[in-house]
Amino acid sequence: MVHRILKLPQKHSFFLLGARGTGKTSLLHACFKKEDTIFIDLLDLEQENLFLRDPERLGRMVDELPQSCKRIVIDEIQKVPRLLDVIHRKLEERKRKGTPLQFIMTGSSARKLKRGAPNLLAGRAFVYHLFPLTFLEAGTHPSHLQMALEYGMLPEPWCLPKKEMKTRYLEAYSRTYLKEEIWNEQLIRKLEPFGNFLEVAAQMNGEIINYTKISRDVGVDTKTVQSYFQILEDTLLGFLVPAYHSSLRKRQLTNPKFYFFDTGVKRALDRTLTVLLLEQTSAFGNAFEHLVFLELVRRSEYLNKNFRFSYLKTHDGAEIDFIIERPGKPLALVEIKSSKHVDPKDAKHLETFSSEMNKTESYLLSRDPQPQKIKHTRALPWQEGIDAILK
Repeated sequence: MVHRILKLPQKHSFFLLGARGTGKTSLLHACFKKEDTIFIDLLDLEQENLFLRDPERLGRMVDELPQSCKRIVIDEIQKVPRLLDVIHRKLEERKRKGTPLQFIMTGSSARKLKRGAPNLLAGRAFVYHLFPLTFLEAGTHPSHLQMALEYGMLPEPWCLPKKEMKTRYLEAYSRTYLKEEIWNEQLIRKLEPFGNFLEVAAQMNGEIINYTKISRDVGVDTKTVQSYFQILEDTLLGFLVPAYHSSLRKRQLTNPKFYFFDTGVKRALDRTLTVLLLEQTSAFGNAFEHLVFLELVRRSEYLNKNFRFSYLKTHDGAEIDFIIERPGKPLALVEIKSSKHVDPKDAKHLETFSSEMNKTESYLLSRDPQPQKIKHTRALPWQEGIDAILK
């Protein structure tokens, strides 16, 4: 089993949120002993139906727990959001009695959770996110970068020995979860346009969203397309990255970009899993930018950095891949290049924008193994650059 770097509390209650397949259940079984933990799996239809019909069953279970039981783990709690009312009440009761009980709740739909419990139990439970693997977890073998670019870093396909097996897993994932599961959760009314939307959204991964064009391609109105993107974000399947502006209100006037949560899932959705990613092609460069962004998001979240990501593009086409607002630190201007050899022209936009903005640090991340200083820009190997940004 791959060792995960996310540190979870042993006593305080918490939510562990993440898309299906990120390894939430496996992590909890590794962290908590069966001897003092009760596991409830709401993906089990029998268990789901029991608690749907009678949410108070959980309260009665808590009242009869042996003293040796320290916690209850409930998998995919968005399946029965009414359980959160029972958990809220039992947390308060056990606190008053001086016999605290830890509740651990996993979920893959923030939308359904928020409907079930305003503000996720009003702070009585911490919130953690689990993502596909980081390179700190997967290791830095020379072959790992290409494998991550082509097949992503979900734990199960990552550990499969053959490319054919990885492909089959990811195709099944995109078919069964991203379509049927969202349909079963009643988050959409019609399956076919949403399935078409997923393929188009994957093809436009990392681009500024053109809602009008996508609506024409998919055959739905623009408001529906906007709701589809919100569903992807609410079900933890991707990230909307807004345009940067010093005014938060003005950021909302420009369309965001969207990045799927995993490079392999993105390739499964746009049907390019069997296409080899070749160096010095636009597809390779886009996949590399996507992967480095995901690594930054995952590690900053695990470190509780509270970073805010955006992009910057001017009317004349000048662009910065990412601007990262880091509390208490200068803005990080980040450009990502897949090249093995960078030179001063690659830092042109970074230098221009850094001279026009106050208190910034510029980073050029690439596969070039040799660190350089290009005027005000630190040109660093991509993993070293991520470490520098996170410090």
